[in-house]
Amino acid sequence: MKRQRSSSDRSAQRRTSRSSRSSRPKSVEVRPEGLLLVDAAESPHAPGKKGEIVPLWAGAMHYWRHAPEDWGPCLDAMKAMGLRLVDTYVPWGVHETAQGTFDFGERYGRLDVARFIRLCGEKGMHVIARPGPHINAELTYFGLPERVVWERECQARTPRDNPVILPLVPVAFPVPSYASDAFHDETALWFEACGRVLAPLLYPHGPIVMLQVDNEGALYFRDGPYDQDYHPDAIRLFRSFLREKYSSVTSLRDAWNDTSITFANVSPPVRFDAKVAVDLARHLDWMEFHEHLLAEAMGRFDQALENAALTTVPTLHNFPLGEAATPLNASRMAEVVDLIGLDYYHPANPQHHMTILRRTGELATRCEGRQVPPFGAEVGAGFPPFFPPLDDKDSLYALMSALGYGLRGFNLYMAVDRDRWVGAPIDVHGMPRRLADEYHALIEALDKVQFNTLLRATPVKLVVPRALRRLSRATHAFGPVTPAAFHIAGAGPLESCLEEDFGLGEVAPIVGESFVRAFERALLARGVPFSYAGGESLEMSITSASWIVCTTAGGLKADVLSSLRAAKERGIVVTIGPRIPDRDGSMRPLGKPHDVRGLEVEALDDPSRADILVARRIDELSLPAYPVDVPDVHVTVHEDAARVPRVAFVMNPTSAAVAATIGLGRTKTLADLLPRPRAQSHIEPHAGTGAFVVEVPARTVRMFAIES
Repeated sequence: MKRQRSSSDRSAQRRTSRSSRSSRPKSVEVRPEGLLLVDAAESPHAPGKKGEIVPLWAGAMHYWRHAPEDWGPCLDAMKAMGLRLVDTYVPWGVHETAQGTFDFGERYGRLDVARFIRLCGEKGMHVIARPGPHINAELTYFGLPERVVWERECQARTPRDNPVILPLVPVAFPVPSYASDAFHDETALWFEACGRVLAPLLYPHGPIVMLQVDNEGALYFRDGPYDQDYHPDAIRLFRSFLREKYSSVTSLRDAWNDTSITFANVSPPVRFDAKVAVDLARHLDWMEFHEHLLAEAMGRFDQALENAALTTVPTLHNFPLGEAATPLNASRMAEVVDLIGLDYYHPANPQHHMTILRRTGELATRCEGRQVPPFGAEVGAGFPPFFPPLDDKDSLYALMSALGYGLRGFNLYMAVDRDRWVGAPIDVHGMPRRLADEYHALIEALDKVQFNTLLRATPVKLVVPRALRRLSRATHAFGPVTPAAFHIAGAGPLESCLEEDFGLGEVAPIVGESFVRAFERALLARGVPFSYAGGESLEMSITSASWIVCTTAGGLKADVLSSLRAAKERGIVVTIGPRIPDRDGSMRPLGKPHDVRGLEVEALDDPSRADILVARRIDELSLPAYPVDVPDVHVTVHEDAARVPRVAFVMNPTSAAVAATIGLGRTKTLADLLPRPRAQSHIEPHAGTGAFVVEVPARTVRMFAIES
């Protein structure tokens, strides 16, 4: 009997497929510092020169929402802010006037996307073009043609074979199926139309240096575990996925504990009905299939772009808020898309600060391993009117705290105001508002210290295996409200999972979450830099670790354990817990427990044990520590290539001004990179203590140059 194929086997196959599709040389390459312009420019509309690194300081503007006479002033204002790139959607549903017929400026001037992009080049700016198919952009039908969303063959299906409806203002609509061949065919025709207009504008012949594949691919926010997709094409893909995973019918039957099924007749679960652990495998397979479905869809979109001659620049995809609770698997997506970024729309408060800390740290460690820049693909500057309001302090705080935790590029969404948006730093006619000055000062500071070249070292990695995230999603207790909504609100498995142990002796998602959060609290209390490292991205996320803490609640996949053992052999300290795992990633019992020799097993019966271990590791491993005496105030330090500290952020998400005492090692002086009224611009340490007293206004981040 053939063995079950591991995720690494399947990843290797996808990488081979991706490599064969992307054999053409790129004129632009993604580097840790930004975008490298490989080929020399051959057109006055392609700014930049061969070998130049362009930092990812971008801002969004939607050309079709503005009169053409306003394009120039708006672009001038963006450039004056220090932005290097213009991010713009190319909306299918706006450009399509009838099936197969498109207006790219022939009738309406504001739809002349080629003219707009050439103007960006003339202004000395590069372009990120985002042709969808899904763009959202606060458009009705998320920018798709109305005829496509109402075409039954294109629609995602519920377990009862009904269309999956997104109840969003101003119009609820049925969402497309990411598996539908009909939808992919329609998308390919749209990309061909785009290619005729955009391909001549790819760098070095024009200013386009990156293309986005789709947008926020979390199943159109209908990402509940059993919301979708039961489209016939999705069922076929599911069966193919199972065949690839299990290889033999006998292996499938053993895993699902069902002697009646075959690859030809197996059906996905339509609701969570597991009673004991042996029932969990089919549900976890369905959760994993959603990840597979989205990665396969992005691969098909990517291939369609290449077929449309949109092939010589790198590709991007952005994950929405709450991505850790969705089927978006960054490791699998990165096999078909060059750069995975995150969206940020967070208010400035302690709860959302922790969300920014967790998700940005995980993004940064993954990107460090892949040698690409951690990118905020949408960092809210303002908000859509049907969101809770975000003010100027919220927008700046979200961006600066994300930079503090490792972001090395960002796209201000929106840089230029438009309909269905409130609070961008530039108005619809190109007039800068007060907020534009603050962004300008920030970008000047980033350029001054060459921030895109710095690195925030996080020697401690907290690991939540992907299998546990799948179990958390499958056992979500609030069906009408998706797991992602809880994550956006700063909650997680502790608040949202079923409190059932399925005979495991523990509620695995809750135990696992509690285990890593105990270490998170202890590390924060002592100011030790740490980050989360995601399951299937583990190998590349732990390259710079000194200490790894991984929860084994429920079970553990063999390849995760192999990565932990390999880390131990490289001299990294590895702590697992709360017990030796005796189940695999599908929560099935092993013949014998995993071999964990050389790994430290910590039961953590008393949560205070986490603080004891952290204190011990600080001494044993010489871990850096930047303690702060005020709760909810946080400090991060960023180093250059020689590991010399260059920049520090001090973050106060609370609603009160504070004077915090912080420790920064041998730092002699802090020089404020963003001078503030009545604030001391240079701060010396207290004599004999080496500690600094820093005044931080409410909901504010201060950014300092470090003189050591």
